[in-house]
Amino acid sequence: MSTPQLQAKIDQWLNWDRCETTRNEIENFVRSNNWKQLTEVLMNRLEFGTAGLRGRMRAGFNGMNELVVVQAAQGLAKYIQTLFGGSESRKRGIVFGYDGRHNSKRFAELSANIFVRAGFRVFLFRQMVHTPLVPFTIKHLKCLGGVMVTASHNPKDDNGYKVYWENSAQIVPPHDKLIHNMILENLEPWPDSFDTRGLYICTCLMTDPKDVINAYVQGVKAMVPHKFVSYNNQSDLRFVYTAMHGVGFTYLQCLFEAVQIKPVLFVREQNEPDPDFPTVEFPNPEEGRSALDMAISLADSANVSYIISNDPDADRFALATKNAQTKAWKIYKGNEIGTLLGWWAMFLYKDQNPSINLKNCWMISSTVSSKILQSIGRKEGFNFIETLTGFKWMANEADKLIKNGKTVLFSFEESIGFMFGTHVLDKDGVSAACQMVTMANYLNAAEGISLDEKLENIYKEYGFHYNNASYYFCYEPAVINRIFERLRNFRGQAKTYPASILSGKYKIKYIRDLTNGVDTEQPDGNAILPVSASSQMITFTFENGLVITLRTSGTEPKIKYYAEMCAQSGQTDFEALVNTTNEMVSAIVEEFLQPAINKLTPKAD
Repeated sequence: MSTPQLQAKIDQWLNWDRCETTRNEIENFVRSNNWKQLTEVLMNRLEFGTAGLRGRMRAGFNGMNELVVVQAAQGLAKYIQTLFGGSESRKRGIVFGYDGRHNSKRFAELSANIFVRAGFRVFLFRQMVHTPLVPFTIKHLKCLGGVMVTASHNPKDDNGYKVYWENSAQIVPPHDKLIHNMILENLEPWPDSFDTRGLYICTCLMTDPKDVINAYVQGVKAMVPHKFVSYNNQSDLRFVYTAMHGVGFTYLQCLFEAVQIKPVLFVREQNEPDPDFPTVEFPNPEEGRSALDMAISLADSANVSYIISNDPDADRFALATKNAQTKAWKIYKGNEIGTLLGWWAMFLYKDQNPSINLKNCWMISSTVSSKILQSIGRKEGFNFIETLTGFKWMANEADKLIKNGKTVLFSFEESIGFMFGTHVLDKDGVSAACQMVTMANYLNAAEGISLDEKLENIYKEYGFHYNNASYYFCYEPAVINRIFERLRNFRGQAKTYPASILSGKYKIKYIRDLTNGVDTEQPDGNAILPVSASSQMITFTFENGLVITLRTSGTEPKIKYYAEMCAQSGQTDFEALVNTTNEMVSAIVEEFLQPAINKLTPKAD
C-alpha cells in the first residue's frame, strides 16, 4: 500500500522526469499497485561516492537514468563553480567521454548540455572512447575535471558516472560527500536540462578529438624507447586480442602502429562495441577462461601462444600464455602481470638512465595486491608505497609524489589494473598492452625467453610471491554485515577477533580493520591507512607470514579475499609454500566466511 511519503516521491518523479521510457516504468508500477518496487526505486537514492555513480539502469532515484544523471550533473557543475568561479569554468572547462553501453552517449550529452548552459567550456568526445582518454584530456587541456560515462566491466544492465578532478585523478574525500550534498541541493531539473537539440552547435563546445587522441598516442609512444621499437618491428611473435565487446581495439590499433607492433589477430565476434555483450556472461577478462574462450579458440587454431585482452572500457588489461611443452593455457593473475610490468618499468628506466640510481623513484600498489614491488625495491633501491584499494588512491598518491619531485615508474592493483608511468593518472589497459607486447618481443629476441620464463626468473631473484585470490557473490547486505561483525565480535565482545585457524594450527599475529580503525601491529593500535565505516575490510597477518584481506567490492555484490605468502630470496621450495597457502586459505574461507551457512555463490571458475 502507498504511503504519503511514497506518493510524494511518485509525484516528484513524474513531475521531473522527461524520459518516456522511465516515466512509463513508474506509471506501470503505479497502475499495478507495485508498491514494493516503487519503494525500492524511489525511497532511496543512488549515492554519489568516490567512484561517482554506478548502478542498474532503471527508473527511480535508486537507478542510473536520465533524471539521476541530470541531477548529478547539476550538482557537480554547481560544486565546481563554487570552488573555481565562473571565469575559470569558462576558461578551463570540463571533459565528457562515454563508452559503448546503452545510454552512455545520452548521459554524456545531457551532462555536457547542463555544463554548457551553466557557462562552462565543455569538451565532449563525439566518438566512444576508452576511459583513460578522459583523465589524459583533463591533464592535456588543463581542465577543471571530467566525467567518463561507463560501468567498466559490470553486467550489461549497469552504467556509471566516473568523476575526475583537476589533477586528472579520480575524486577522493571530501569531494565525494560535498558533491553529493550539492546534488541534493539541486534535485529539481533546471530549465532546458533535458533539451540537447542545440548542443553540437554551441560555440563553447569542442568535439574534435583528433588532436587529443594523437597527443595521447605520442605520449605512450614516448615511454617505449626507440631501440625497443625496433624489437617490435622485427619480431615474429603473434598475439590474439579481444576487446570484450568494448571500445579498446581502435585505440590499441593506434598505439601498436605508433610503436611498430605488428597487427594482432582479433576475435571478430568481440571486436566491435556491443552493449549487450552477447558472447560472454560477464564482460570482464578477470573472470578467467570463461571470458577468454573465444580468444583461446582463435589462438589455438592460428598456433598463437599469446592472448591479450581489455575490458569493455579498456582500462584493464589481461594476459594469457600457452606453454610450449604442455600446450596448456595459463591465465595470468593481476599480481603476475603487475610483477612483469613493474620489472619492465624499472628495466626501461635503468636502460635510459644508466648513471642514475633509483632512490628518487617510486612504485605503488594497493594494500590487497602483491608486495612483489616492495621486494624488488629493497634489492634495487627504489621506494614502494601501498594505498587503499582503487586507483583513485594510487593516482592521487602518484600526483603528490610528482609534485614533490619524485619519479613514479609504475602502479598496479591485482584486479588487472596497471598505470605505466604517469602519462595517465589512472589505470590504462591499452598502454599496458603496448608495454607487455614490447617486453615479450624484447625478451624473445634479446634473451630467448618467454614471459612465463621471465616471471619465474623474477621470482627466483627477488623471492617467490604466491597469491590466492577470489570472491563470492552475496546479494544481501545484511548477510555481508553479519559475516564481518561476527569476525569483530568473535569471542562475544567487541573487537575480539579470531586468534587462529584449524584449531590453533596457524596463529594470527596482527589484525588490521579499516572499517573501524583497529591495527594491532601499530604501537597505539590505530590504523595508518584511511578508515571508512561505509565499507568492510579486515586484514589478518599470520605468524608464518601469510597475509589475507577480506573486503567487500565497492561496485559489485561481492566478498573478495586476497592472500599472499612470500618466500625469501633464494628459497626454491615453492611447492610447500603453495600447499600451505592453499590449506590456510581454504580454512579461512570456511571458518570466517562460512559460504554454506551464508549461502554465498562462488566465482564460476
